[in-house]
Amino acid sequence: MKENGLRHIRRALLSVSDKSSLVEFARALQRFGIELISTGGTARALREAGCQVLDVAEITGVPEMLDGRVKTLHPRIHGAILARRDRADHLRTLREHGIETIDMVVVNLYPFEQTVAQPGTPLEEAIEQIDIGGPAMIRSAAKNWQDVAVVVSPELYGEVIAELERCGGALTRATRLRLARHAFERTAHYDAAIAAYLATQEEASDAERGASNAPLFPPLLALQLRKTRDLRYGENPHQAAALYAFDEEGGIAHAAQLSGKEMSFNNYIDADAAWQLVNEFSETACAIIKHTNPAGVALGTTPEEAYRRALETDPISAFGGIVAFNRTLDERAARAVTEIFTEVVIAPDYDREALAVLRSKKSLRVLRVAPRDEERETEWRTISGGLLVQTRDRLLLNYEELRTVTRRAPTAEEMEALLFAWTVCKHTKSNAIVYARLGQTVGVGAGQMSRVDSVRIGAARARLPLDGSVLASDAFFPFRDGIDEAARHGITAVIQPGGSVRDEEVIAAADEHGLAMIFTGVRHFKH
Repeated sequence: MKENGLRHIRRALLSVSDKSSLVEFARALQRFGIELISTGGTARALREAGCQVLDVAEITGVPEMLDGRVKTLHPRIHGAILARRDRADHLRTLREHGIETIDMVVVNLYPFEQTVAQPGTPLEEAIEQIDIGGPAMIRSAAKNWQDVAVVVSPELYGEVIAELERCGGALTRATRLRLARHAFERTAHYDAAIAAYLATQEEASDAERGASNAPLFPPLLALQLRKTRDLRYGENPHQAAALYAFDEEGGIAHAAQLSGKEMSFNNYIDADAAWQLVNEFSETACAIIKHTNPAGVALGTTPEEAYRRALETDPISAFGGIVAFNRTLDERAARAVTEIFTEVVIAPDYDREALAVLRSKKSLRVLRVAPRDEERETEWRTISGGLLVQTRDRLLLNYEELRTVTRRAPTAEEMEALLFAWTVCKHTKSNAIVYARLGQTVGVGAGQMSRVDSVRIGAARARLPLDGSVLASDAFFPFRDGIDEAARHGITAVIQPGGSVRDEEVIAAADEHGLAMIFTGVRHFKH
């Protein structure tokens, strides 16, 4: 029956893996006189709850077979779903074969993603969780959305029942179209997850065979992200923007905003830079970020101490900054943060008193972020016509990887300061220079076309004494001028990758100034 785009639901087929809210949904459907058809475990669950259910096998005339692999793959099912109600020849064919139409398909799929997320899942077990009949029914119903409603998640049950109640057992055209969109999103995500998993199995197989050319990245990159919100605008007011997130929990995209104004595009970019930097440290740490670069980073015995030491680096640039912590925030740290204007504060959690302090600043955005623990996390950068893909820069240095190249070796205190500076430098835009002392940045030179200019700018921006500090460079010094300039400001030690054709000249300059210099053999460009 069709009235202003409405379709009344007469028969519904239910076949679900996730049975949450199933019985309540089925009972609600029966209140509208809707006949229920079902399969296997779904049918058993409904019957045990007292629902009247027609088994699929009664319609097809064929029992489930092959351990349940074949249940609904039959013309009496797919014909009932796919027949167009506005086509006389389609309806005539149904009558000739004694097929009644199905007006709603309620299917959620075998839990493939959850299965393969479990460490050590055998390949055979994963394969058995690849649903065949479910996606086929979903696609059939979604293709014929003008006549058939398709419901792919328990999260949709409530709104479907609400509309059936408003419309006397019918669904609107707009709802059926939206449900179809959800359906194709689900099957696309499902297929992408299967393809990604099989790619990892292929890589593992290649590794077992000792193949030296096994690809790290799959030949087809299928990204599935869900829009979580529209943003007011992008980097500038004339640019439109939105936030999309992967389904996996954790990270800035899934942050819980506990207070404050709406997050902007630039807020998210800076917040991610701050969060990634501060989580490099096992000690209590704070990072203050402006335009993705660190204005100040420090370690402390408490979050408050870490914040105040980070603020000392550059209190002017910290105004309007993004502040991140890697520890639960307490009241003392919260009060310190609110002493100056701050755009966003980020932490893994907050105690009650801290949250009350932060919420008193109505415009301050407060984010609670769960960490992500991934063995191999990739990142993407758009270019015109495509994407660049790479693994994230997760490399942390240790003493065994370092090489002293000057006559003087760094002291234990200098070495600790050098490793701290090197970690901060990794999160600073190239060309990057970081002056630091024990657990505290002193000056930062970022994003310059010339490395010696970064040395000069880092020194010029220093509010703390440079004398006795150490210096980190994200890439090698191409000339000795950077060392000469840094030595003029009283530094005592340098950490850098090495690898320049003029390394000997640079080392000689360090020796002339009595500096200790460490080569890492690794660079940390950040573009």
